Amino acid sequence: MFPKAVDYHKPNRPLVPNGLGVIYVLASVVFLFLLHFSHTFSDNSPLTLAVCILFGGFMGLMDDWMDLRWRYKAFLPIIASLPLAVLRQGTPIMSTYFWGKIDFRVINFFGIPGEYLFYFGVIPLIVTITTNTVNQLGGLNGLETLCPSIVLFGLFLASPEFQVMLYVPLLAYVILSYFNVRGKLFVGNTGSFAIGITLASFAIIANREQTLIISILPYVLNSSLILLSFFFSGSKANVSFDGEKLSSDHRRSLVTLITYKRRMSERQVVAIIALLIALSTCAALLVEWFTL
Repeated sequence: MFPKAVDYHKPNRPLVPNGLGVIYVLASVVFLFLLHFSHTFSDNSPLTLAVCILFGGFMGLMDDWMDLRWRYKAFLPIIASLPLAVLRQGTPIMSTYFWGKIDFRVINFFGIPGEYLFYFGVIPLIVTITTNTVNQLGGLNGLETLCPSIVLFGLFLASPEFQVMLYVPLLAYVILSYFNVRGKLFVGNTGSFAIGITLASFAIIANREQTLIISILPYVLNSSLILLSFFFSGSKANVSFDGEKLSSDHRRSLVTLITYKRRMSERQVVAIIALLIALSTCAALLVEWFTL
């Protein structure tokens, strides 16, 4: 049923079913539609999250089909942020550890009401950065599934009043993570785009932007290394595989930074990155606890 892609970091380069992120999209959207129908929430938050996930899945599917250039797909998440802005999801009051609560409703930026700045400036920025950084950290089994699952679980713990919205999305992605780590499937860009937009959209709906930003710091580091290397030297990150272990002779991404001049297995690299994300997520939860 699904097209197969080469697993370049396994002996003999086996073919693995690709694009199974569509299972996550369908399961999550059906559940959220039913949640909206049941009137569990008084607002349209489940419906908004469902539409955002659909946008993310469609953009990822389009990328899988057309192999879009980064210059184009980097700005596609802005479209996916429209449901959040138009339906006024989220609260224009952001909690920060150092500056306290920032109330955009009382801000006037060069004649632009702060509330508009939040919905049509801050929200698209958060969605775009989160989706692209999550999409950029991939290439090894587990990076596109296990690592976002950790962040999603952190948001689940930080948002008790909205937890029910993540019951099926979290379960579905954890199941996909199990098979992805074992090299049985790839979620493709369909999955990575959808989960990236899920993280951003849910954090905005639950007013947990600070928790999200701290949790994805390893993602931001990875994207910074990739973009700095590309813009200043025109070089791309590339990890070598000798049939058994991974290694690299440069430090242009998080993966190549970890494998720089050292041979490591794929699972070791994924475990280290997952640990870094688990630590940043734990730090985000602690900051959230101290901020309350």
